[in-house]
Amino acid sequence: MTDSDLARQVRSVSRLTGEFTLRSGRTATEYFDKYQFEADPELLDKLAEQLAVLIPEGTEVLAGLEMGGIAVVTALARHAKLPTAFVRKEAKKYGTARLAEGAEVAGRRVLIVEDVVTSGGQVVLSTNDLRRLGAHVDHAVCVIDRQEGGSQALAAEGITLRALLTRADLDAVA
Repeated sequence: MTDSDLARQVRSVSRLTGEFTLRSGRTATEYFDKYQFEADPELLDKLAEQLAVLIPEGTEVLAGLEMGGIAVVTALARHAKLPTAFVRKEAKKYGTARLAEGAEVAGRRVLIVEDVVTSGGQVVLSTNDLRRLGAHVDHAVCVIDRQEGGSQALAAEGITLRALLTRADLDAVA
């Protein structure tokens, strides 16, 4: 499957038009409903296979961000053969009371895995949380970079973003 075939498939299952409020508070007229490509096991597997190529050498743990990054990181781990951590937006108040469940992150090179990056806000917050836990984080991967400042916001925090698809890729297959 070519990159444009993959972009066309993602666009066809997940692109919505209308008026949508984004996590950043901004309003958009186009929205990529990531849960549509995450809920399709065949498409998710194809995306994960392609994402595996973007994993930086030396990565020891894949860290999927709640909620959309969890499906992506689980599929990606299958191809990458790397342990996985599931990162909450905040530590739960019961049980293990952990922010990152699954693989240990302290002292390890951790790759943030996200589904869609717009402003980069959640990646920055979660990276800071993981760094406080002792993780070494300097890269993130995502399925779609909406190209709305996320990459620059991450770079300002010392994080390089690698995207499988960009908004431009999705627009090119319209």
